Amino acid sequence: MGSAKTTVQARKRPQAKSAVPRPRRLKPPTYKTFRYSKRIKHPVKLPNVFKITKQAIGLLWQNKRFFIILVLIYGVLNILFVRGLTGGTDVTSLKDTLNQIFTGHVGHFVSGLTVFALLVSSSGNTSSATAGAYQTMLILIVSLAVVWSLRQFMAGSRIRVRDSFYQGMYPLVPVLLVLAVIGLQLVPALIGSTLYSIVASNGIAVYAVEKVAWALLYGSLALLSLYMVTSSVFALYIAALPDMTPMKALRSARELVRYRRWTVMRKVLFLPLFLLVVAAIIMVPIIIFLTPAAEWVFFLLTMI
Repeated sequence: MGSAKTTVQARKRPQAKSAVPRPRRLKPPTYKTFRYSKRIKHPVKLPNVFKITKQAIGLLWQNKRFFIILVLIYGVLNILFVRGLTGGTDVTSLKDTLNQIFTGHVGHFVSGLTVFALLVSSSGNTSSATAGAYQTMLILIVSLAVVWSLRQFMAGSRIRVRDSFYQGMYPLVPVLLVLAVIGLQLVPALIGSTLYSIVASNGIAVYAVEKVAWALLYGSLALLSLYMVTSSVFALYIAALPDMTPMKALRSARELVRYRRWTVMRKVLFLPLFLLVVAAIIMVPIIIFLTPAAEWVFFLLTMI
């Protein structure tokens, strides 16, 4: 009886599970911002800037009618609430003044390039604080409409212009909060610019070494701001997604540029440089040969 009971208990005992070997996993490399670490390659290689630009232009060209109407709406609203019909810079008188300084064919080219630089530098200026507030509001509204429209077109949907304004405005608050974070990230560049302007205007830096040192300080602070904004600028687009909070958008944007922040920074900086060169190629001949129309052509380019 005792041996039979022992046999039954032995049968009821759970048998020990055989140890199944698990696949070994390599610990992913760690990366910390602003700390020197071994260079880590991102598994996905980004396309070059020319391919990105070609794809963007192709998407806009496929939906050119939609975006032309959007640009016209933005331009009319800008004229009514911000710019007015009188315009800003008197290009004709400015060019005549510069032609008296720079003579010859090369001088005319330098005059046209100088006028173009002045137009670019004054493009964001407004006549009053009210016009500036309207301009900021228009840029924000149209930007949200463009982001929503591009997302729909890339998904293969067919939409109307009014849909972009009706349905693209819901992420307004998250985008504003992300913009506030970007404003804080630009504070180092603002501090550097203020310090450099004070030093340059008051003659504090006399020798070349002092001027170079202050310029390097300004450049370092500006580079710090650019380093932080490189990821946050993508958070503006991520925050426009449904059910997205600002902090989640900022974290997602930071993960997006992880291990390749400097590469992304170069590609982000290429866009304004490319647009500036294209605008100069268009505007400088117009300033030289069709001066009265230069201001309105430049206004059209800024709308686009």
